[in-house]
Amino acid sequence: MKLVRFGEAGAERPGMIDDDGIIRDLSAIVADIDGSTISPSQLKKLYNLNSQDLPLVPPGTRLGPPVNGVGKIICVGLNYHEHAEESHMAVPDEPILFTKATSSINGPFDPVVLPRGASKGDWEVEMVAVIGKRASYVEVEDAMDHIAGFCLGNDISERAFQLEGTGQWLKGKSCDTFAPIGPWLVTLDELPDPGSLDIWLEMDGHRYQDSNTGLMMFGVAEIVSFISRFMSLMPGDLVFTGTPPGVGMGQNPPVWLKPGAVLRCGVTGLGEQRQNVIDWPG
Repeated sequence: MKLVRFGEAGAERPGMIDDDGIIRDLSAIVADIDGSTISPSQLKKLYNLNSQDLPLVPPGTRLGPPVNGVGKIICVGLNYHEHAEESHMAVPDEPILFTKATSSINGPFDPVVLPRGASKGDWEVEMVAVIGKRASYVEVEDAMDHIAGFCLGNDISERAFQLEGTGQWLKGKSCDTFAPIGPWLVTLDELPDPGSLDIWLEMDGHRYQDSNTGLMMFGVAEIVSFISRFMSLMPGDLVFTGTPPGVGMGQNPPVWLKPGAVLRCGVTGLGEQRQNVIDWPG
């Protein structure tokens, strides 16, 4: 099942994609796609719907972030061996965790806005796990039971904010529009093996990232279990699972995001995103 949120920014409505790839309106069934509607019991109700009975959404309607009311975004850094190498950082012995502000969440086709003072904007395509059931001290073998599904994400970064001066990954990762997610939340029934998905990103038609989630050093279940040792993951929380090699910082010479650039990225089964890069207005 593919769940979406459609409509103008800030006024999105819940929907689902039917077998013909058409958006259907779920507004009469659920108020939103959020932590309260993606629990195992609530998803069962949606599975039993006949999508043909739901109202059609007009073609071309904007798609927003597929999950609302996100409590926190936890990210895993350096989860692909070659990305650690291109970043000139040590290969970690355990998952490296950092956060992004929830105010950075953006729609899958909305512009990416470079903040004031940006000089080293970068990209990071990722597979994102969406938590569906509270996870606290979860064993690896039980971790997948706490995931509602997955979506595509792009961990946009401003490397100067992240690594120069006082550094701090949080401020280099959390600018407005720096977490495009979607277009869909894909539930586990449609994505039984998240550990074998092609993952890629292009800028201006050039493919910079081209890999497979099977090359992650720490798999999804291990990541969720690890995070749950230090905090409770709650329904609606997002877990960015890491990016493969090919980021702008890793090029020789480095390649940075500039106004006018166009980003496209995708993960098998999770759809594709497209973002125009623009300057901060004014």
